[in-house]
Amino acid sequence: MNETVIKMKDVTRLYKMGEETVHALRGINFTVCKGEFLSIMGPSGSGKSTCMNMIGCLDRPTSGIVEISGKNTSEMTEKELTKLRNETIGFVFQQYHLLPGLSVLENVMLPLRYQGIRRSERAAIAKEALEQVNLSDRLNHRPYELSGGQKQRVAIARAMVTHPYIILADEPTGALDSKTGKQVMQLFREINSKGTTIIIVTHDPEIGASTDRCIRILDGSIQSDEIK
Repeated sequence: MNETVIKMKDVTRLYKMGEETVHALRGINFTVCKGEFLSIMGPSGSGKSTCMNMIGCLDRPTSGIVEISGKNTSEMTEKELTKLRNETIGFVFQQYHLLPGLSVLENVMLPLRYQGIRRSERAAIAKEALEQVNLSDRLNHRPYELSGGQKQRVAIARAMVTHPYIILADEPTGALDSKTGKQVMQLFREINSKGTTIIIVTHDPEIGASTDRCIRILDGSIQSDEIK
């Protein structure tokens, strides 16, 4: 039986906006097994990013249970959530979130610093991650010297460097042309083939169609959960 790495049970999330209450999530239920490659798809405002924030321990549900690797995140302190996030989840964002003053190598080394790994070891691990995304020749470049596709590959290397169980990617091809976007998706496929669970949040039907499973969200509710 496949190991469950994510469990969402009756998850709701309400936000107050002035006098109005926004129902971002309305009783979401699904599980994700280790090694899945899936997308969470929906238009802007559908609740998909809120769902990602729950999985990524960046937000807490108003009600319901979010379990990551068997741990109920609602019962964890902020310190425990930070530790779980750093050890279990890698993040990739549409706008890369690279630090402009650091080199490519230093950007990728950064998550390891929070794990207390000494600098020489951090550098060796980061170089290995950059080799996997074919950027060994860009170690000392700054982000402004890279193309969009190269920046996203740096971001993916940074997400991989802690060997997380789960990689969460929020619109990872949104700022890229279609050819580069396909290359990035192929890279995710290669990472997934080694056992990492990949979840891609997207509004793009083409990206949704390229994953093994696609959960469609609309108005805070799951509309369909299709395994191909």
